[in-house]
Amino acid sequence: MLSYRHLYRRKVVVSEGRKNYTSYRFVDGYKIIAFVSLFILPLVLSSCTALQGGDPVVEAKKAIADADPFMGDWQGSWKLDDGSDSGSLVAQVIALGNDEYRVIFFRAFDMRQEPIAVLEGRREGKKVRFAGPGRAGDTDFEAKAVIEGEKLTGTFEGQYESGSFILERVIRLSPTLGEKPPVDAIVLFDGTNFNHWKNTPSKKKPSYDSVQWKLLKGRAMEVKPRTCSIVTKKKFTDFKLHLEFRTPFMPEKRGQARGNSGVYLQGRYEVQILDSYTLECKDNECGGIYKVGPPLVNMCAPPMRWQTYDITFRAPRLDGEVKKDAVVTVVHNGVTIHDEIKIPKPTGGALDSNVTEPGGLYLQDHGNSVQFRNIWLVEL
Repeated sequence: MLSYRHLYRRKVVVSEGRKNYTSYRFVDGYKIIAFVSLFILPLVLSSCTALQGGDPVVEAKKAIADADPFMGDWQGSWKLDDGSDSGSLVAQVIALGNDEYRVIFFRAFDMRQEPIAVLEGRREGKKVRFAGPGRAGDTDFEAKAVIEGEKLTGTFEGQYESGSFILERVIRLSPTLGEKPPVDAIVLFDGTNFNHWKNTPSKKKPSYDSVQWKLLKGRAMEVKPRTCSIVTKKKFTDFKLHLEFRTPFMPEKRGQARGNSGVYLQGRYEVQILDSYTLECKDNECGGIYKVGPPLVNMCAPPMRWQTYDITFRAPRLDGEVKKDAVVTVVHNGVTIHDEIKIPKPTGGALDSNVTEPGGLYLQDHGNSVQFRNIWLVEL
């Protein structure tokens, strides 16, 4: 007998120092479904609004309207036709351009797992219809689905059992989105100017006296493709960094051509930025450390949504004649994706290899219009 009891939703809580983060705030329609206290949430949202000049929920809904009305996260439940079993189910929908879509069904969000089903779809007016195979446990089945309005519904049929599912759109927000810098923080970018930044040296690109990137409404900056990467004037050793970024909507692009940038710690150790929504968790995808380690879980949000990196970095040092490697912990959208991982040497594209010296924070121009905001760090 086909069993779907393994289809569950898990609350993911991770710890960083004395802070406990929960994987995302959930927004369902106009209601916030959050793993935080109802007494705390208004304070969280008000701090986001005060810092960035807009409600993060409104921002997310505008991103959906501006990019694609079908793309994003969906959450709901399934049941067997005979009523003998039921459970929870989540899905992620990605736009592939030319009215083509893909929906991936999972047991739960924020887990490294094999998908239950991957269905290909095509837009038909105000609907998208999907069809394809799936597998639950040891049993194969065929599934059909349709997105219409704010619901994703469908049916599945295996050799012995059949059933249906219904999901609704959810908007998941990082719990540290819009976080205010503490009093001892160095604010590197507050949206008003590039005073803390300069262009990186480059033999392949023109030399500019001033930063060529764009300042945007909403206190953000945007890469001006193929001008120059930028790096902070000040150099750092050990620190905790908060940074927010947003990848552009590039549905017809694939792989490394889709929202590519990077955050180089000390100008030497890259944490990848990429539109990796629904991808496999490789070391060259969002959150990956190239040729060092893939993220523990794919926490990438859909393109055009603001995301967060909260990074703790300990620089390499010499202990007598013994070199101790750089160590980094990366929290992506509230979930730890690297936990004190060692980086033995600078990653590709590093500004230099002077690993025992302080270095700046380097943001990469990789030819895509990636945006950044609310960048600050605390030296340790």
